[in-house]
Amino acid sequence: MRARLITLSLIVLTVAMFRLLPHPPNVSPVAALALFGGAYFSDKRLAFLVPLLALFLSDLLIGLHDTMLFVYAGFAMTVMIGFWISKNRSGARILTGVLSSTLLFYLVTNFGSWLSHGMYPLTAEGLLQAYVAGIPFLHYSLIGNLVFSALLFGGYALLRRSYPSLAEA
Repeated sequence: MRARLITLSLIVLTVAMFRLLPHPPNVSPVAALALFGGAYFSDKRLAFLVPLLALFLSDLLIGLHDTMLFVYAGFAMTVMIGFWISKNRSGARILTGVLSSTLLFYLVTNFGSWLSHGMYPLTAEGLLQAYVAGIPFLHYSLIGNLVFSALLFGGYALLRRSYPSLAEA
């Protein structure tokens, strides 16, 4: 069990470092990390703590911002979608988790942008403007989430085949 916990934590922290490399907007591993953490950490506290800590540490280097609460809330909800995946880690369930977490994150963070940036009027029309303004970034988020989720879930499945000690107790 200890080898599994250490391996999962190292995977999450290592992949989080990819966020520090140059990348297109919203193409980062953080949502995939949150989904993976929820799906594989048996300790629910660690499922939240490890991906969110990795996000926070990288934010300290990249820079803090006024919508962090919404970003972290979106990723915390993504961890909860990972809990749903943990019940049956099938390809279809993982894909559904990636798609739903991408959409959920888009909705939460664009709501946060509308609420805190002052760029949009605090009306229904202003909220719609914030959502429309976020559409060009949605496909980048989806691409990043699909690629990094495939790497994380697929890579860990391959590791588990090679190292039976990583199997769940």
